[in-house]
Amino acid sequence: MDTKAKEALLVKMREECLLGGGQDRIDAQHAKGKMTARERINVLLDKGSFRELDAFVTHRTHDFGMDKKKFLSDSVVTGWGTIEGRTVYVFSQDFTVFGGSLGEVHAEKICKVMDLAVKNGVPVIGLNDSGGARIQEGVVSLGAYANIFLRNTLASGVVPQISAILGPCAGGAVYSPALTDFIFMVKKTSHMFITGPDVVKTVTHEDVSMDDLGGATVHATKSGVAHFACEDEQDCLETIRQMMTFLPSNNMEDPPLMDTGDDPNRRDPRLEDIIPSDPRKAYDMHEVIHSVMDNGEFLEVHSGFAGNILVGFARLDGRSVGIVANQPLVLAGVLDINASVKAARFVRFCDAFNIPIITFEDVPGFMPGVDQEHGGIINHGAKLLYAFCEATVPKLTVITRKAYGGAYDVMSSKHIRGDYNVAWPTAEIAVMGPEGAVNIIFRKELQEAADPIAKRAELIEVYKDKFANPFVAASWGYLDDVIDPADTRPRLIEALKVVQNKRDSNPPRKHSTMPL
Repeated sequence: MDTKAKEALLVKMREECLLGGGQDRIDAQHAKGKMTARERINVLLDKGSFRELDAFVTHRTHDFGMDKKKFLSDSVVTGWGTIEGRTVYVFSQDFTVFGGSLGEVHAEKICKVMDLAVKNGVPVIGLNDSGGARIQEGVVSLGAYANIFLRNTLASGVVPQISAILGPCAGGAVYSPALTDFIFMVKKTSHMFITGPDVVKTVTHEDVSMDDLGGATVHATKSGVAHFACEDEQDCLETIRQMMTFLPSNNMEDPPLMDTGDDPNRRDPRLEDIIPSDPRKAYDMHEVIHSVMDNGEFLEVHSGFAGNILVGFARLDGRSVGIVANQPLVLAGVLDINASVKAARFVRFCDAFNIPIITFEDVPGFMPGVDQEHGGIINHGAKLLYAFCEATVPKLTVITRKAYGGAYDVMSSKHIRGDYNVAWPTAEIAVMGPEGAVNIIFRKELQEAADPIAKRAELIEVYKDKFANPFVAASWGYLDDVIDPADTRPRLIEALKVVQNKRDSNPPRKHSTMPL
């Protein structure tokens, strides 16, 4: 074969790669409102930046006539490219080839890019669209899954791992995304479950649709498995691109700096009036976050799940920060099981990747109730406490109003290595709220009072004068300062600059035994 013939063969094989399972299957994919594996990569990455690896790989199976059905690249497209000029590794499962099923070489290709990602300190993004294990390969496909799971685990906290679910993801396949840092799903077209509706009906006699069992909305609002439920694939891939701008490439780097053009000395007098005069009234903590952060931008994570706490990414004077904030509009901002787990995971991610944590606190305590106690609120609440205690990144806390009981300790208090803890004048820091405290402290006086209602109101005011302000805590040094709410942004930016090079560490050990 001469040189021109060899070049022609290369061109032909490249074209064959691009066709995946063939035009008919590409058309079927489009008919479902879904992109192909390569189309997704082209949307996710900077234009023209993708460099494919293992394009000419084919499966090695001979059973069940598989030796007569081979496609270049097999059922997954892998390689590297850039997002906003920064390198990422990516794998994109190709549903047009054997339904995206995972077999030996499919897994080998994924494992290769994951190994390269860790070796080179680069994030890895997985675009999942697969019918599951390749049945024709039997136990080999199961072993192949386990090879991926191991790499997910070893890469955890070393490089960011992002999973997008863009079609089916069932059975053992769900555990690879579950081991990654963030899961994106698309409404109506993506599904995750251990067993599908047919098996559920057979075993438990429950009749449920795929969407109601494991759709994006269910996992983003009820189970908490999905961090984002996107409107369509374009929205999903663009949101991943946005998230990557907040993250470092690996655990040895700092997050990227960005010139946002927002004045670091900008004050916002509107914050002086955001706290209602009635402590029982709610306000939206989003307004505080948007006011303080650069250009009012906040990429909220898990927005549909455990709404009593807010987490997400923002920037302060161009620096990437993680936000953890109680939300008074939902359950008064109380900490319950779901909120504790949601925030704990986010705090640990930020700590693993050198992202400072900004905490906005307005918390009346932990959620009471039989369901919460029997559900393990003690263990789950301890996860959030542990995460804040363990974190060695810069930790800045602003108490806007309530900071009651053990929840005060948990929410990045000075006692658990908070670096800069301040409060607004509206802050109330105490063991419990005035009404409950008076009922306990002055039980005898109330029983003996001629007018218990009037006496109770009088004692509540006495308690408020003592504790419904931040100055007692400040007198003990538990707060570094009491600040004008309008100055929150410049004060946090100043503090972040001071603590950006902090040195803190945990005792040497193989690993912790946190309350999982």
